[in-house]
Amino acid sequence: MSDNFAPHKARKRFGQNFLSDPGVIDRILRSINPAPDDQMVEIGPGQGALTLPLLARNPNLTVVELDRDLVARLELLKQDYRGLRIHQGDALDFDFSRLSEQPESLRIVGNLPYNISTPLIFHLLDYHELIRDMHFMLQKEVVERMAASPGTKSYGRLSVMVQYFCRVDELFGVPPECFHPRPKVDSAIVRLTPHRTLPWPAKNFGCFKKLVNICFQQRRKTLRNSLRLLMSTATIEALNMDVTIRPDHLAVKDFVDLANVLASEQGESQ
Repeated sequence: MSDNFAPHKARKRFGQNFLSDPGVIDRILRSINPAPDDQMVEIGPGQGALTLPLLARNPNLTVVELDRDLVARLELLKQDYRGLRIHQGDALDFDFSRLSEQPESLRIVGNLPYNISTPLIFHLLDYHELIRDMHFMLQKEVVERMAASPGTKSYGRLSVMVQYFCRVDELFGVPPECFHPRPKVDSAIVRLTPHRTLPWPAKNFGCFKKLVNICFQQRRKTLRNSLRLLMSTATIEALNMDVTIRPDHLAVKDFVDLANVLASEQGESQ
């Protein structure tokens, strides 16, 4: 940033770990491949390690930053990049539809604080129709959970909900020494690409979400025991599915099929 400021001390309450490895930054940029006319949005630009090279390729970058001290530093960049738009606030509360109403228009990037990464991903999924793709630095364990397959230890609610909306691509890992201060965990870069057309659309998304939540609240229960909280015994017995398995063995399509049965039983539609 600017030499006029003292070094910024990372704040634990904001989950700040600043990326500092030039090689990793370059690799992220090549993965994103931003074009000058893309509607790029960076969440948590921090000290600008990724912001500056993004601005060099896309001078109309939008950033969302919570830390007021870092916002003051970012404001200085407007001297050279007049198209830079800065929103001070919590990305968890930010209305991304303020940035665009065009489908598939937003390209979102960020080194996300580990303490809010999962709720922020769920928040962004609410805007999936507006988003072309998302590239995030996350805790490696979170990336593995998002990309996990049925029957694996990492597969769970996050896997199902993200894969319902997006294609998930694990790109590469990033070790702790690439940050300051060093986190205690490994990181990874992930690309989330929202489906243009949902491959398995639920009749009622509320039913789907409720079903997935209940099935993974006690993941060691059998599917039959989880479904008893939602469906009649007659409906469960009529299912064309093995209800003695655990829910974590079901694919996304299976959860959608069950949610559609639930919606029909309750007489609900989207």
